[in-house]
Amino acid sequence: MDMIKVEGLTKDFAQLRAVDNISFTVKEGEIFGLLGPNGAGKTTSIKMLTTLLPPTSGDAIVAGYNIKKDQNSVRKNIGIIFQDPSLDEDLTGRENLEFHAILYKIDKPTRTKRIAEVLKLVELEDKADTLVRNYSGGMKRRLEIGRGLIHNPKILFLDEPTIGLDPQTRRHIWEYIKKLNESSKTTLILTTHYIEEADYLCNRVAFVDHGKVVALDTPKALKDKLGGDVVSLEIKNGVDALEEALKEMKWIKTIAKHDSFLDLTLQEGEKRIPEIIKVADKNKISISSVSLHKPSLEDVFIHYTGKTIREEEGGWKDSMRAMRSARGR
Repeated sequence: MDMIKVEGLTKDFAQLRAVDNISFTVKEGEIFGLLGPNGAGKTTSIKMLTTLLPPTSGDAIVAGYNIKKDQNSVRKNIGIIFQDPSLDEDLTGRENLEFHAILYKIDKPTRTKRIAEVLKLVELEDKADTLVRNYSGGMKRRLEIGRGLIHNPKILFLDEPTIGLDPQTRRHIWEYIKKLNESSKTTLILTTHYIEEADYLCNRVAFVDHGKVVALDTPKALKDKLGGDVVSLEIKNGVDALEEALKEMKWIKTIAKHDSFLDLTLQEGEKRIPEIIKVADKNKISISSVSLHKPSLEDVFIHYTGKTIREEEGGWKDSMRAMRSARGR
């Protein structure tokens, strides 16, 4: 059963097309990821699906209701976890849940029972009566997720749920999201620009770039489409010349160029690296580093867009060099 069906959804802001004719479906109980760099259109898509923004064109059915014709019914059947913190830090965890339950007009006996269930679910029973200002970042995020579940929604939207958290806390939230999905069977829609987050959590992933869905499948299927190995080269000079020279090599399946890097997909990469070095030497091209790894979701994104997922964000070059260095160890 499809919990979400999106058809040709588009959103324009003045001269900017933020979301460009996207279409996809999400099945009941699925963890579905919208993966892409900041500014790709992920959050705008979520805002349309949750009725916070009207679409310029296109349509969508969410939890069985039309986002343009039956907004109230959509809202009753969804929960939303926003990018930015939205808890009242002057209230306790229990009071935050109580206030949210009242907004959904849940009667007192039901909300008392439901608050207890949610506190147990998010493992905050012992901190229920502590002021939220004294919570850690991970505790606050878990409380926000619990608040989004207080009215038993069919679908929970999580917009960058681990942004700003340290790696250890982020991993803990991942485990919690997986457990939540398995125990409650709630359909989860996740936006993220963390490759590893989408790979670990999502049953299926849609790559979003410049407002378009450029690829959609399971993480495994997306990686399998590249196949073989990925040889990543950092070039000191002549990246364009090396790209042209390597195009003559029939055993190279694909070549993706981004800044000073070339990513090659091929079979038996470890045996082909010396041949690649010979081609570079013949063309008087200097290679700074070489790494060999199996295809990742990052490689898939590069294949479809010609850039890394963090290329438009500050410090992407350093992070990519560190990642490639780690792969080559």
